Amino acid sequence: MAHAAPAFRTRRSRATSNAARWAGLALAMGIVYGLWAGLIRRDGGPLTAGSALFGVLAGLVFAVLMYALHRIAPTLPRELRAMSWAVFAGISFGFLVSAGGASVVRSTIFGLLAAASVFAVTFYRYYTTE
Repeated sequence: MAHAAPAFRTRRSRATSNAARWAGLALAMGIVYGLWAGLIRRDGGPLTAGSALFGVLAGLVFAVLMYALHRIAPTLPRELRAMSWAVFAGISFGFLVSAGGASVVRSTIFGLLAAASVFAVTFYRYYTTE
C-alpha cells in the first residue's frame, strides 16, 4: 500500500525551496549580466577568448554576490537592507558602464543614479511591508 505525501510543507522544505529559487534566479541573472559584460567588452568586433572569459567571470561574481546578499540581507534592518541592494545595483551598473569605455565620472554618475533608484524602491517596499 503506497503512502500519500503530506499535504503540507515543512518549514525546512520551504526554506530549501526558497534558497534553491534564489540560487536559480542569481544564476540566471549572472548569465544575463555576464553576456552583457562580454558583449560590451567585445565592442562590435569578433568574439575573443578574452571577452568571453571576462563575461563568464563577471557573471560568476555577480551571481555569487547576489546570492550572498540575499542570504545576508534579511538579517539587516530595513534601511541597511535597502542600502545594501542599492550599493550592489550601483556597483554592478557602474561596472558595466565603465566596461563600455566610459569615463570614471560618467560611470560613477550612472552608478549613483541606479543606486538611488534601487534604494528608493527597496526602502519603500521594506517600509510598507514590515
